[in-house]
Amino acid sequence: LLRSSKTFKPKKNIPEGSHQYELLKHAEATLGSGNLRMAVMLPEGEDLNEWVAVNTVDFFNQINMLYGTITNFCTEESCPVMSKPIKCSAPKYIDYLMTWVQDQLDDETLFPSKIGVPFPKNFMSVAKTILKRLFRVYAHIYHQHFDPVIQLQEEAHLNTSFKHFIFFVQEFNLIDRRELSPKDMFLKCLGRPTYEVQSTDIGLSRAQNNIRITTQGTYWCML
Repeated sequence: LLRSSKTFKPKKNIPEGSHQYELLKHAEATLGSGNLRMAVMLPEGEDLNEWVAVNTVDFFNQINMLYGTITNFCTEESCPVMSKPIKCSAPKYIDYLMTWVQDQLDDETLFPSKIGVPFPKNFMSVAKTILKRLFRVYAHIYHQHFDPVIQLQEEAHLNTSFKHFIFFVQEFNLIDRRELSPKDMFLKCLGRPTYEVQSTDIGLSRAQNNIRITTQGTYWCML
């Protein structure tokens, strides 16, 4: 996805030869077609929990690498406060967040990788919490660090990853739509105002819940 190989946390690998690895390869092949709506759909005959698990790991890895490219710009000085849900600097908060997500993904009782091992009853609840928290990292990158992303020529990768993420969580109702509203999201999670300016459309039609990205104040909306 990105030219840089730097990651913020160690990449989470899905064991080769496992069914989840096959699902990941299926997802990658479908993504390669350019049809993100089709790429997020549950493959016929597959288990929803397993599909959500595979994609949650993939989104962690994507965000891990995306944030890894801009860590030099996200410092205690540049981002001293990330107000919700705990009050600390953005780099500390994102470190806590990504470490917590990594711990969940590494827990075989929550994210079983072996064939025949069932997912726990609370799996979907945990997955929803993970995805909601990963969403905050996307939001922070857009809100505070989109200029460095442009300088690094990574905006196309960020936009594609974000579109994929939004389509996935919408497809399976994994994040409350109220959490995805631009006003509520940025005021709740970032504690900063947003500004509506001329946007850079990242290629979705109105019928597909248009997502628009801007570089000034990073206002994005789903119409």
